[in-house]
This record gives sequence, structure tokens and C-alpha cells, in this order.
Amino acid sequence: MRLIAALLLSLVLLAAKVEAGEVVVAPPGPNSVCPVCGMFVAKYPEWVAAVVFKDGHTHYFDGAKDLFKFMREVGKFDSGHSAADIAIVAVTDYYGVKTLDARGAFFVVGSDVLGPMGHELVPLASKQDAEEFMADHKGKRILTFDQVGVEVLKTLDKGGVK
Repeated sequence: MRLIAALLLSLVLLAAKVEAGEVVVAPPGPNSVCPVCGMFVAKYPEWVAAVVFKDGHTHYFDGAKDLFKFMREVGKFDSGHSAADIAIVAVTDYYGVKTLDARGAFFVVGSDVLGPMGHELVPLASKQDAEEFMADHKGKRILTFDQVGVEVLKTLDKGGVK
């Protein structure tokens, strides 16, 4: 009986510490430009996001918000690639300033922290980090990758999230 209880406790503890995995993406060069807004990305290393295609081509973004805009309309910003060609989607963790797999990250919206393009999706590696960030920076909501929709992006561009 103790063995079963110990195994269940271990599973609960493992589930509580779910984090986005770190991924390796080459840093942007000094002339890397965001395909969505045209800003030079290397100026904002703590906000860099990236899409790496299967052929190795990489687009860099000055924040997760522009990354998600790109993901919604890949062909609009890069006629030579499609969403099916994407191998890696990466964001920079706010606390650890490390590159994370965006699909496993948590995003806080509506906080008092602004990115290079204003109101931003703030990427964090774990739900615990996202909750801490939300409390410290007056965040409104925590979203997963799949929950970031067009309406969230439009609302951020208009100045925040309710």
C-alpha cells in the first residue's frame, strides 16, 4: 500500500513541475529583421522568438505576439514556406532568458510588462512561473500555445487584455 501511495505522490509531483522544454536556436544576427513588423530583432534578446523551417531557414521575431501573427498567416510573410514546413517554434523565457519550445510554454497577457511592440504575450517555462509572474506584474490571464487566438492578438495590439 505504501508503494502505491509513493508512486501516486511521485506522479503528482512530476505533473506539477511541467515545463516547456529548452530548444537550441541560433541567435539572430545584427541585421535580422522581424518579418511581421520590420524591427531589428537582435536589439531585444530577452524577447526573441523564432520559427525554424525543416530546410533550416529561420525567421526571428521581436516578441511572441509577432511570432503568433506569423504562424496564423505564414504564406503572407514568407511565400516560400508553409506552416507544414515548420520544425521548431521558439520563444524566450522571461525569467530564465533561455529559448523554449513555444508549444509547451505558458503565456501571460495583460501584465504591466511591455515588450518592444507594446503589450505582449510574456512566455514562461512553467505554470508556476506564469502564476508568479501574473501576481508580480498584474497579469490578467495565462494561456497555452493553443489558446492564443486572433482575438487575443488584436486585443494586445489595442492596448491590453481583459
